[in-house]
Amino acid sequence: MLAPSRILRGTPHQAGGGRDRFALVEKARQSIEEGSKSFTAASTLFDIDTRERVWLLYAWCRRCDDIADAQEMGGELGDQAGAESRLKSIRVLTQRAFDGLPTADIAFDAFGLVAQESRLSAQMAEDVIEGFALDARDWRPRSEADLLRYCYHVAGAVGVMMAAVMGVDPDDDEVMDRACDLGIAFQLANIARDLLEDDAAGRCYLPMEWLVEEDIEPGQHTKPHHRAELADMAEKLVLLMDKYAKRARLGTVGLPFRSRWAILSAARIYTDIGYEVRRRGKAAWDHRVHTSNLGKMGHVTAAFFEALKNDPVGPDDEPPLDRGDILLAVRMAGPIAPPPMDPLPDEL
Repeated sequence: MLAPSRILRGTPHQAGGGRDRFALVEKARQSIEEGSKSFTAASTLFDIDTRERVWLLYAWCRRCDDIADAQEMGGELGDQAGAESRLKSIRVLTQRAFDGLPTADIAFDAFGLVAQESRLSAQMAEDVIEGFALDARDWRPRSEADLLRYCYHVAGAVGVMMAAVMGVDPDDDEVMDRACDLGIAFQLANIARDLLEDDAAGRCYLPMEWLVEEDIEPGQHTKPHHRAELADMAEKLVLLMDKYAKRARLGTVGLPFRSRWAILSAARIYTDIGYEVRRRGKAAWDHRVHTSNLGKMGHVTAAFFEALKNDPVGPDDEPPLDRGDILLAVRMAGPIAPPPMDPLPDEL
């Protein structure tokens, strides 16, 4: 005989889904160590509380990316069939994490914990998830503005969340804008480095208008006879990266020293990837561009003195769009619907 519903206990609402905080932090640390050597190096410079929250946020970002692309720790893309179903799963699990409900996925439970500790909002998370939605729709940028909007979703919005994790008031638009700038700069560097890998996966983040200007046939931009044009477009990406990264530095002035040092170290490490793509020119994709351990140490050391001086210089020319411009376009696209909460697919 079934128990009367009035004596059944509901699932308790607890940040982290009721999991032990130490266990969540340890799993998140393992995730960042496996997923990104660059972010691992930079994260060690934060104070312990900020460092742990950075790890917790990273674990969610990494897991969302893996679910969206049917991959493991950023590895080779899996079968892209069922992308909309995977996107729905991300939204449902994220909402459960915000509600303090267990998700059966440690990365989402970790996110629920850091969201509660750092005042992360559902809107912040949805702005990141929309980046996965664009890929699920096989979206392509038509213009430079479209490219920057994509960079906002997949990285600029993460920068905003990272600033909140570091203790920045979510209403401090100036610092949040600069955090967004840094995320956009990182993504532009990634796109420049990964042009051939993205093409192999059936993706292209170069604006269609750029391809037309270079007189490149659809789907032919990575062919050997277009390598010079590809290098020209990569240089455009790096020039944009440089402007956003320089403006981002202006937002570090008021941060605690260790946070400022960590952010400037990450900025140096990631922008060096873009600068190396530009230095190599047509040979940029013969071998994957990366920063050596010795190079990372050099950037961390240089960032220490830059953080001590604390007198950043902005770009000579302002980037074409700021967070306000991008958010206006995003919000005008329509209100965000609440995630459907019907059961997830059995395989997830």
